[in-house]
Order: sequence, then structure tokens, then C-alpha cells
Amino acid sequence: MPVFQLSDSLLFPPPALARDDGLLAVGGDLSVPRLLQAYRQGIFPWYSPGEPILWWSPDPRLVLIPEEFHLARRLARTIRQQVFSLTFDTDFCGVIRACAQTCRKEGQGTWLDEKMIEAYCRLHEQGYAHSVECRQNGALVGGLYGVALGAAFFGESMFSLVQDSSKVALAGLVERLKIWDFSLIDCQVGTGHLQRLGAGEISGAEFSARLAEAVTRPSRLGSWGNL
Repeated sequence: MPVFQLSDSLLFPPPALARDDGLLAVGGDLSVPRLLQAYRQGIFPWYSPGEPILWWSPDPRLVLIPEEFHLARRLARTIRQQVFSLTFDTDFCGVIRACAQTCRKEGQGTWLDEKMIEAYCRLHEQGYAHSVECRQNGALVGGLYGVALGAAFFGESMFSLVQDSSKVALAGLVERLKIWDFSLIDCQVGTGHLQRLGAGEISGAEFSARLAEAVTRPSRLGSWGNL
């Protein structure tokens, strides 16, 4: 399959035309309108510093259905003991920067360069991107962020400085999304960590069908800390 070169137009090629590794297109920008158009089709940016912007739509796709989240007994006990406190959308940019720093410290590199961080902070300012902050004694020790459109939440990254803190953040997010009747959490690609928590792979075609239905629902714009 060829890799498509994006123009100034916000149009993307159909996700089904992505290469076997999921790469679909190159170029474009990280403006809010382009990012929203991409997510509505299940496309997301992911590239290393110094590379052009790369757009991906992997097949199969890792998805977590909120009702299928697996809450292990040990994690449930940690939540009951209130070891951590959770908030939503109180420090979005702090969470995304912590995700980037954690990847660097662990020697994994990061796709979160300054352009990406600024782009998602703009999405947050416009009410589309959200964070869950996990604190211990007032200090930010874990969390996650992603993009919400309709009844779909697109998980982007999480970090953990204290054992189980990111899992507690995910559990808190799942509980809220269940209340709001969200239909799926997009986890992008398979990882054993998320699969142990209940995520599973589905085909790209099934993901596109589920997503098309989910994004027809009204979006919960604005700060989730006030809801």
C-alpha cells in the first residue's frame, strides 16, 4: 500500500488503505480541526522528533469496552483504601508532560515533542481532550490523557510514578465513562498491560463501524472536572 501525502485540505484517505503496519499518511499539521477530523475516522498522529508528521490507523485495533474492564482484587483494595485521590482536567498539560518525561527516563524515547504537547493542550482548551490526575499527598504521581468525541474516548498515554497509580486513574475514567454510556475506549495497539485489564483486539473494519456510531452521539465538551 502507498503512504498518502496530505495537502492543505483536511481530508484523509480511508483508514482501510493504511499499510500493514498501520501507517496511512504523512504531512499536514496538528491543528485542532485536522486532529478532530482524524480522530473521527480513527486516525491518530505518531512520529519521532525530527520526522514529518505520520498518521496511523492500525488493524487490528485494541479496544476496551468500559463494561469489560477487569478490576483485579488487589487494585480494588487499593481504590477502597483511598491511597490516591483522583481529579479530572485539573492539570492536563502537567499530565501530558509527565507522560513524555516518563518515557524518556525509561529509555523508550517519546513521540511527545513540544509540537505534539502544544497541540493536545489546544485540544484540551477547546474542550475535546481530557486528563485524569492521580495524586498522593497532593503530588501528581500518575495519570492519563486522551480525546473524547461522542461516545468514544481515544486513550493517548498514561504515566505512573507510584505503583498502580495509572491503573487507578484508568479505573476512575472507566467508571465515569460507564455512567455516561460511552461505548468504547480506543487503546490503539495491543499491549499485554491493557489486555490484562480487559482490552481486546478487533478488526479495523469492526472498529470503524463502532466508531462511526459512537461519534454520532453528542460530545461532552468542556472541563470534566465541572461535571
